[in-house]
Amino acid sequence: MCGIAGFFNPYRDYKTEETKWLGILNGMNHAQKQRGPDDEGTYLSPICGLAHVRLEIIDLVTGHQPLVKERHGRECAIVFNGEIYNMDELKTELLLEGVKFRTTSDTEVILEGYMLHGRDYIKKLNGIFAIALWDSASEELFLFRDRLGIKPLFYTMTGETLVFSSEIKGLFAYPGVEPVLDRDGLCEIFALGPAKSYGKGVFKDVLEVLPGQCITFDRTSCTEDFYWKLESHPHEDSLEKTVEKTAWLVEDAVKKQMLSDIPISTFLSGGVDSSLVTAICAKELKKQGKVLNTFSFDFTDNNKYFKSNSFQPSQDRPFVEQMVQFAGTNHRFLECSNQDQLDCLFKAVDARDLPCMADVESSMLYFCSQVKEYNKVTLTGECADEIFGGYPWFHSEEAFRTDAFPWSMSMQPRQALLDESVIHELHMEDYARAAYEKTIHETPLLAGDTPEEKRRREIAYLNLRWFMVTLLDRMDRTSMYNGLEARVPLADHRIVEYIFSVPWEMKCPDGIVKGLLRHAGEGLLPKEILWRRKSPYPKTYDPTYEKLLGDQLKEVLADASAPVRTLLDTKKVHAFLNSPSDYGKPWYGQLMAGPQMLAYMLQVNYWLEKYKIRII
Repeated sequence: MCGIAGFFNPYRDYKTEETKWLGILNGMNHAQKQRGPDDEGTYLSPICGLAHVRLEIIDLVTGHQPLVKERHGRECAIVFNGEIYNMDELKTELLLEGVKFRTTSDTEVILEGYMLHGRDYIKKLNGIFAIALWDSASEELFLFRDRLGIKPLFYTMTGETLVFSSEIKGLFAYPGVEPVLDRDGLCEIFALGPAKSYGKGVFKDVLEVLPGQCITFDRTSCTEDFYWKLESHPHEDSLEKTVEKTAWLVEDAVKKQMLSDIPISTFLSGGVDSSLVTAICAKELKKQGKVLNTFSFDFTDNNKYFKSNSFQPSQDRPFVEQMVQFAGTNHRFLECSNQDQLDCLFKAVDARDLPCMADVESSMLYFCSQVKEYNKVTLTGECADEIFGGYPWFHSEEAFRTDAFPWSMSMQPRQALLDESVIHELHMEDYARAAYEKTIHETPLLAGDTPEEKRRREIAYLNLRWFMVTLLDRMDRTSMYNGLEARVPLADHRIVEYIFSVPWEMKCPDGIVKGLLRHAGEGLLPKEILWRRKSPYPKTYDPTYEKLLGDQLKEVLADASAPVRTLLDTKKVHAFLNSPSDYGKPWYGQLMAGPQMLAYMLQVNYWLEKYKIRII
């Protein structure tokens, strides 16, 4: 994994001030150095500059980027963030076509494939990626992003110059690109956050390459098109065949994503998703005489304060212990304290460049920092709930009836602390409704869908485009902030393509949540884990943590210069702090309730202050 950045302007000649522009590329590298602490490089042509920071996972010796190749007077250069999991098959094909490789990196496979077959070669890649590719012959710069948006890629225009970067902070390292927030940006934060509209970067004029998109810049134009879009198809497989194919896809995806020149690990919660990934990895490594490292997460004294509720019915540790014994892994139980969680609230903003999932994100950032002490690559069970229908809102009558994001159906909790003038000016309900309806209209449907199946497809598509991407962003930024590569094999695009068209009665046979995935895992896991009721990522229930948040927010509000003061109603905040917490009524997803609202507002204040954001 890495970070990429650069710029393009067909009306400049960067070579006339080479030292200056190489310095700017180095500055963009420095801004996101945490994504690639092991190596860095730059490339400059007359009208294009590329920058790259590298985390060494594959081809530790010759994998330096930018990678440049010259053939018959045509020079092509690439910077690439991600992993290509079918690299070996693609490389074999290219060797048969006469290509001679000088590295063992997947970056060279992409570049050689492009030089031989053109930009449509991107369709052959199975992996996670953000790519910038420069072709001197056609004077074109291509920006590509993987099919599900697992790797980030942002861009903006400043005058006639395109500026792009893996993270938003890289854009701000370019002269003249400044952090500005308009009314739409405020709506992103308060009406949709911690989600954000796909294609938008929240800040004014900051955009995002969309999942499955290719954007081409040349001397005269900018062309946007998609090399991949999710489609619905009639599902003709029997339930038995569907289970068999799902099992094969899951196992193949996990095995492919074990590709690494250094030892791998897995996150293990004791739930079905991470346990399946762990079981497959442990079994494969055992064939090589190796033992898999696994890690689980919890909070200090959570056994004392844990409160079972409809969203979080049980603690993880007993199931983790059973799974460790079953798979024979080398396991570490990691715990996060209240203070670690609070401190990392602000590091999480630094990592995401935005207010994010509060302590759900800060704790993950902390855990990633601990995992990095042992491994630089890990596989996770993320995305199974979005793909296989694991969340409560897939099964909720209210979600079926309400024309709103099913994980955030009411705007009232989001406005609980805001000043009335802000609420009146932002029109948050209208903004959220427009974002929701845009996705509903884009949902790939089948002509024969019943109203119920149509709605299920809409909810599934909303999850893939919004909720899953928010969690993928969380995983990417919290891991890469610590120089850790976190992979998500259950988000293999082949799994998504296949499962999206599977009818609900097969995804959830006999009403069993994620029943299809569970049947596909038969024989791989102990029955107690395979059929365990879903329990999401853990969070603390320690009242001391909420008091720490409340005290810190009081300090912020007592500071006349605190930027968030212009947005919040002080009386509302104090009334909120004096009311009892309700962990069972989240305002975003399953985990963000009262304490997370306090943490989110602390993040907003820190973000406005740290990034020196100008609100217009």
